[in-house]
Amino acid sequence: MFKNSMNVKRFVSISAAAACILSSLRIAPLSVSDAADKTMTAFEITENMKVGWNLGNTLDAYAQEPDPNNPKTYIPVASAGLETETCWGCAKANETLFKSLKAKGFNTVRIPTTWFQHLDENDNIDPEWLARVHQVVDYAYKNDMYVILNVHHEEGWINRPDLATAYDDIKPRLMKLWEQIATEFKDYDQHLIFECMNEPRAKGTDHEWWYAKPVAEADVINKLEADFVKLIRGMDGPYAKTRLLMLPGYVASSDKTFLNQIVLPENDDFLAVSIHAYTPYNFTMNTDEASGAYHDTFTKEFSNDLAYNLQNFRDMFINKDVPVVIGEMGTSDFGNTQARVEWTTQYFETTKKYGIPCVLWDNGQKKDASDPTQNPGEVHGYIDRETGEWFENNLPIINKMMEIMNDKDIVWGSEGKMPTYDHDDLSTGKVFLENAEIDVAKEKEYGNSTPGKEISWDDLKGKEVAIKYTGDQPILAVSDKDYKNWSEMAAYTVDEEKGIAYYLVDQQVPAAYSADLSTLNHMQARTPGKTNIEKIVILNAPDVKIDVKVDKTKKYQIDFANAQAGDDLILTFKGDASTDTNGAVGYNGEGWQEVKWEGKSDANGDLVVRIPMSKFADGITSGECQIWYNPEVFELTGYNFGKADTETTTTITTSVTTTTTTSTTTTTVTSSDTTTSETTTATTTAPENKKGGNGDANQDGQVDMSDVVLIMQSLANPNKYKLDEKASAAADVYENNGVTTQDALAIQMYLLKLVTELPVPAGTVVG
Repeated sequence: MFKNSMNVKRFVSISAAAACILSSLRIAPLSVSDAADKTMTAFEITENMKVGWNLGNTLDAYAQEPDPNNPKTYIPVASAGLETETCWGCAKANETLFKSLKAKGFNTVRIPTTWFQHLDENDNIDPEWLARVHQVVDYAYKNDMYVILNVHHEEGWINRPDLATAYDDIKPRLMKLWEQIATEFKDYDQHLIFECMNEPRAKGTDHEWWYAKPVAEADVINKLEADFVKLIRGMDGPYAKTRLLMLPGYVASSDKTFLNQIVLPENDDFLAVSIHAYTPYNFTMNTDEASGAYHDTFTKEFSNDLAYNLQNFRDMFINKDVPVVIGEMGTSDFGNTQARVEWTTQYFETTKKYGIPCVLWDNGQKKDASDPTQNPGEVHGYIDRETGEWFENNLPIINKMMEIMNDKDIVWGSEGKMPTYDHDDLSTGKVFLENAEIDVAKEKEYGNSTPGKEISWDDLKGKEVAIKYTGDQPILAVSDKDYKNWSEMAAYTVDEEKGIAYYLVDQQVPAAYSADLSTLNHMQARTPGKTNIEKIVILNAPDVKIDVKVDKTKKYQIDFANAQAGDDLILTFKGDASTDTNGAVGYNGEGWQEVKWEGKSDANGDLVVRIPMSKFADGITSGECQIWYNPEVFELTGYNFGKADTETTTTITTSVTTTTTTSTTTTTVTSSDTTTSETTTATTTAPENKKGGNGDANQDGQVDMSDVVLIMQSLANPNKYKLDEKASAAADVYENNGVTTQDALAIQMYLLKLVTELPVPAGTVVG
């Protein structure tokens, strides 16, 4: 499976949520529905497979010894016996385990198997090892389950640094190995599936897990798999011609770059693309926070990343009548069960609609907080291998999988074909931009996107945008004149033959753009890889309705002008009582950067988050606070800057009828950068009007926090919260120079009795 060294950049924009099924939920098991005497098509096989489980770290385990040249590392031994089944810490496979899997609803078992340590000098398989593999296959096969048997951790002879030039060396052994396996199981019907290789790759190189164009390695893999197909189809046996064969690309990657390099043998109706999709990696397995790892919640970014990859599988293969099997997938147990259930919900609902069976990775590792050696990114154990009992903390994930597979309202393969639309010819539209080369590697120089040409919402209403391109599929983005409220959208349909991506901006922009649409001012295309854009054209929108996921993220502008070295950025939120939330403060540094925050409101629904300014780049002038998790119940009600040990902070409520201030007492919550505060109330009668405002922005005769709220709202969204002339004059309590954030801060200081009059005297420092 993918290792922690893999770090592939992704793009992000929408959110998903789902409820956790109680671990005690009882779910009816799925059943294999085909008749044994009927020849199934490849798609009938994959539909009947439905959902599977991996017997990981068992028959695929291999014995190792210290490297004599580097005692701190281990290398595989040349040969070993049956003891390898347990050498990675898993119990021996048994019938009880497989019966528990079947009873729970799993239709498929993938049995990863390593062979190289069980071969003699002529590449003959050790009879004892082959007999044990056969026995384990029978545990599932005779239990009316589908079985995927493969060639897995073949270290040193398939997975090798010189893979690009090793075709002639690999082919004889691989073919002899598969000839023996296929002969052993030649009478097993279509319930038995052969997977040529696991994750073939250039092991030990700088591009082992990722490389922009491993063309040479991909060519070797394609040739070996063509040889494998020819071998199996030419063998004796009643199922040689109709056995489903699974073929992976380079490292079985889910990335579109690698998927594009897969070349399937022609004129064979029983082939499936094998993909490993631990996606998005930053949520499922990555432990490096500096590179984007985050696990507490399944954010909108992760949701979009997942949607993008799964849609690629559909568009590139299923839509072209090529089956796909996701042979490995899953999320490591970071103690984030609810977030994993939400990920599972989107993953399985989508793959079921596309008609893609998923095989859950299980390596037998149960989360153990007391074990400092345990890799938190490799905790994929769901069931006790000896007893067949399910691990309680992971049961909600398993239950959610089965709930979706048994939900008759979610129809298998119902969205396996891309919808088709009638588009106007590009020549009939208005050309917005021509000829641009963009590259994600040039992100820091903004070379990953086209120039931000000006446009208005009036130009886009009732329209769609067409981008004619080559290379990676672009993302369309819109923003205001200052490149704030940046919002992105993926193409809703693509004409691959013509190389045109379409964006139904008439429907997608209102769902994605968080600000008033009248502020929209720029449009540009961005690339997740490398893209040549021939032209961007604005066309009349077709008369269709698409399913647009609404981005519920709340966004607030932050002015950093008053921040001092050593300050904290103090964010005050109001939400439901005792409720978790999280988000980020983003800003333009070397490209878009984010400082994540998280916290839990107190019994009154109040939350204060403190982020040291040291977390941000020097010289930052503005940013954007985003609420990702539970945005429907949380509001940013104010912000301030101050020293962590001295600052009095103010929580601004969203209600104009309630006023709340905070004392200086703070208590730490889950995040090291997050604190909550106790609250008291304050209000005062508006003072007589002098030169400058009296603070009564909402003109209710009182000065309280509702006036501060209104000022902040008017600055953040003047189209929605417009102050009339009288209200603006009342709000202008600082330096008589128009309504600014300084006026809101001055009113807060007045309510806290840090200043005694409004307007504040000239020369008063606020903030």
